[in-house]
Order: sequence, then C-alpha cells, then structure tokens
Amino acid sequence: MNMKKGIVTGALSLALCASAVFAGSAGVGQAQTAEKNYLVVFKDEARLPAGYADLVKKAGGQVENQLNKLGAVEVSSANPNFLNEIRKSSLVSAAGAENVIYPEAPAVEADLPLDGADLYNSLQWDIKQVTNDGASWNLPGGTGKAADGKDIVVGVIDTGIDYNHPDLKENYAYGKSFVPGYPDPMDENSHGTHVAGSIAAKGRTMGVGPDLKVAAYRVFGPEGGAATSHIAEALMTAADDNVDVVNMSLGGYDWFQNPEYATKDTVADVQMFNRAIKYAIQKGVTVVGSAGNNAVDLKSPGQLSGSDNGATHRSPSSQLMIRVSAGGALKNLAFYSNYGVGKIDVMAPGGDLGPNYDPNTGAGRDNTYLALATIPGGGYGYKGGTSMAAPKVAALAGVIIAKHGKDNISPAQVKHIIQTSSEDIFKPGYDEQSGHGLINAVNALK
Repeated sequence: MNMKKGIVTGALSLALCASAVFAGSAGVGQAQTAEKNYLVVFKDEARLPAGYADLVKKAGGQVENQLNKLGAVEVSSANPNFLNEIRKSSLVSAAGAENVIYPEAPAVEADLPLDGADLYNSLQWDIKQVTNDGASWNLPGGTGKAADGKDIVVGVIDTGIDYNHPDLKENYAYGKSFVPGYPDPMDENSHGTHVAGSIAAKGRTMGVGPDLKVAAYRVFGPEGGAATSHIAEALMTAADDNVDVVNMSLGGYDWFQNPEYATKDTVADVQMFNRAIKYAIQKGVTVVGSAGNNAVDLKSPGQLSGSDNGATHRSPSSQLMIRVSAGGALKNLAFYSNYGVGKIDVMAPGGDLGPNYDPNTGAGRDNTYLALATIPGGGYGYKGGTSMAAPKVAALAGVIIAKHGKDNISPAQVKHIIQTSSEDIFKPGYDEQSGHGLINAVNALK
C-alpha cells in the first residue's frame, strides 16, 4: 500500500497544476518557471505585518489571498528561489508549498433503491445508536432547540449542502462558497449533504439534532480538492459568523519526506491549519474532525507513508479539536478507521459492511450496516467512513450547547462533556480505537 504516492504526492501535484490560474509574469532577473502556490505564515498570529505585500513582491511573489486574522497569505510565484528569499525576513515564521485537501472519501457507499419507507425507523441504526432510539430528543436541548430560542448552528466545511432537500431545507441557515468560480454553496458531490443530514435532517431521515441549523461553508468544487488556505479561510469565517460548531470531514495528509519539498516546506501548511483551528476555538467554536479511512495507527506516522520513507502527518489533527474514529452497528471499530493513542478523542457510528464482511476478499458485504443519510436531489444514500462519524459528534456538541444556551459553554467544556459521557466499549478507560469511548447523547445531556 503506497499511500503516499496515491494521496499526498498526487494532491501536491494537483496543487501545482491548479496554480496555473494565478497567471502572471516573473520578476525582473528571475528564471521563468511555472508558477506555484505557497503559504507564508508570519510570526504574528493575529494580524499581517505592515509591508507584507512588498515583502512578498520583493521575493518574487504575488499575494493571492490574505488571511488577516491568522497572519498568513497565499502566494503565487514563478521564482524558483521564492521560499529561500521570503524566509530571509525576520517577520516570517514558516513558508512552504500549499497542499490540497480533499473531502474524506467514504470508505464505501451504496445506492438506496427504496421508495416510501420510513427511513429513520427502518434503516438509521446509527442515529438510533447515538440518541438511544430517540430518547435524547425528549431531554432539554436534545433536538438542538435552545431554551432561549437562539439558533444553534453547525458549520459544515465540505462540498456544500443541497439546501432544497426536503429533509434539510427547514434547518438550512445559510451558505457561503470559497471555491473559485463557484459562488453557489449548492452541493455537487453528495459528501456535504450526507454530512448535513447526519447532523440535522428532519423528515424521512433524521439527524442527531433535528432542530439544529446547518450552514454550508463550501470549499470543494464538483471534483478535485481545495487549497489549504481556502479551508482555513472558511474556518475563520465560520468563527467570525459565530457558528457554534464546525464539522470538518476532510482527507488531509502532509508527507514530511516528500522528495519534491524539504520538510520545512511542509511545516507552513500544518502551522496554518493549527492556527485556524486555534482561532475558531478561541472564538467559542467547537471544532470536530474525522480521523481518516486508511485503517492505520496514526501514532505511527510511518504507516501512512506506505512504502515511502519518513513520517506522514494527518491534517488537520490539532489536539484542540475533537478527533473521531468510526464504529459499526455492533459497536466495533470499523474496518477502515484510523486509530492511535493520543490521536482519537471519541468514536461515533460511521458504518461498515457487517460482521461477515471480509475486507481482503470483499465477500459477505451487507450494505444495511452503512450509514444512511441525505444526498442531493432529494434522495438518500448509504456511505461509510469517519466522515460519517464526525458529524454525529458535531451534532452532539450542538445539542449540548442547546441545553446550556448559545455562547454559555466553552469548546473545552463541550469536549469534556462528550468525552466523559461516552460509553466505555473496549479497554477500560481510554484506548487507541475509541478514545474515551462511543458517544451517547442521553448520557451527555443528563
């Protein structure tokens, strides 16, 4: 399994190809090479320094996007020595190649050839598992409706949301797009709509918090990935919009021994993500992320590198956020889920293919063990992945906030409640597969 060349190197090569949209001329005296995208992270975390644009220009670059409140910029440059030049400044903390992040691709999915069924009662074992067959909806805040009447909003940083879906339109708050050339937050992929349905669907299917509101922060187009700076900008914007929770079911990795880049060229990407997460949490946002679908121990970063050398970093994976592994209907770790001591906070149902499924041969597959939720066009579909687990934790965070009141409880307190109320299912106490345990909305609200 050469994961590196299949995921990370491919992602970086796409980043370089995509940089052609930032067409321009190289500075005087500089070699004419293809333009590349870079991140420049300054030492001041809260603002951009005076004269930063001139500094970038002097190094042979052009500022394409400013993340003022994160002290970072996205830059295009045709100067092959740009990184060496920009790092000479004492104002710069890190500079490097900009990575491309993808939606965390479902480990497995299937069509739903059904009409007219009561889909929640008959098929949504995962929502029932979290809510104890809907018992949490009878507790204060349990549906996501706050006592003070203020909307509790979960921002979905993803492929967008089908805001016309009958199960979602009542709980759709608003949408914003950070995809160049795609101003509409409408989902053209299905990933974001499925995530949103797990959070706040209210119709034939149900979400964990059927009265929560969801807001689309679209960072992915119909296909392909998103530049790290666009995801960071979406997270920063969501925090400024005073959303209560953000879900990031993203498939990001940074390979520190990529021969195309020095290790220091990758650090800027990780640093900016961590800065954006820290910014959101300091603004009162509970940030939730998926652990990934590669069935590897994240504590051993060499495993993610496959047959390549060195370490690979799961990104985003800040310890400040809530990191989620995926479980199955039988409260097992899903066959695809990443795990690792210190890398997982809790487990949530993400679906798998049943107890008789053999990942090596593909025999024994049972699609009903996958997670059912909304997909674009008013439809429903099965998916399995940590992408499907994370939004259940995001929704649980939302209903906890609804119980206590908007802006009345900190992200650290929300995380503590989720962890301490989780069901201990594997080793006593904390373990590498489920973290603090399997989430439980009834326990959390009591």
